[in-house]
Amino acid sequence: MKKILVILFLFSQLLFAQKEMTHEVYFETGKYEIPPTEHNRLLIFLSEIEGVDVAKVSIYGFTDDRGSDSYNLNLSQERANSIKAIFSNNEFDESIITNVDGKGEILLKLVKEDDINKIRGLNRKVEIIVSSVFPPKPKDSPEVVEAKKREAKEILKGELKAGDKFELNNILFKTGYSKLLPESKETLKEVAQILVERKDIYFTIQGHVCCTQNSRDAIDRQTKKRNLSVARAKFIYDYLAKQGVSKRRMKYVGMRRKFPLGGDPKLDRRVEILITYVGTSD
Repeated sequence: MKKILVILFLFSQLLFAQKEMTHEVYFETGKYEIPPTEHNRLLIFLSEIEGVDVAKVSIYGFTDDRGSDSYNLNLSQERANSIKAIFSNNEFDESIITNVDGKGEILLKLVKEDDINKIRGLNRKVEIIVSSVFPPKPKDSPEVVEAKKREAKEILKGELKAGDKFELNNILFKTGYSKLLPESKETLKEVAQILVERKDIYFTIQGHVCCTQNSRDAIDRQTKKRNLSVARAKFIYDYLAKQGVSKRRMKYVGMRRKFPLGGDPKLDRRVEILITYVGTSD
């Protein structure tokens, strides 16, 4: 009996070991547009949770005590929606955003502050609660990573024909950027060396993003433009050109989120190679 109780206790501890990270975004009176300073703070928070294995995200909007109940409920919902849009534009999977709710006004007595204007300022907000997965999902072993590297290299070295398409495995991008993750740089270097030698193939570099609603593309945090899939493809294009691959053999295009893989979101931050022509060396 004692052994069973110990097991149940340990199991309950595991359930409650799920880590939570919180952030608050504050708004101007009657507004649901995110102020620039708050937007920058939110992006910093998103950067902090990029490496977290997120289980769910809850977003709750609030208002101060001014305005009717219906007005406050609508405004608080708009504020929550504006935060969700930022998550979506920065490549966070919408399926993990489980709550996007406008709660209306916060009662004044719930905030310990004498200045009513400060209280109202603190109540015009959205609360974000991020819960992590416990235990975290296992990462690929070094053996699996190396196997993925070999796959792309072996395809490039083998017999190819127009219409062939393959993913550049292990070439992954930082969330919201066209910059490669550090572990991807060596793979890209090896791929470039092969493409320099294979002067008989012409190809298109296709960039992809993850986690945006409908057909929208994600926003490049560096340039603030909504063209992240294009930027990723162009990053690879520019790199290959610098390594000696003729620009006449290459094109690049952004595929937005038309072809999600359905697995880990980071795998949709990817590039693929489409062979367009195989002929004689240039």
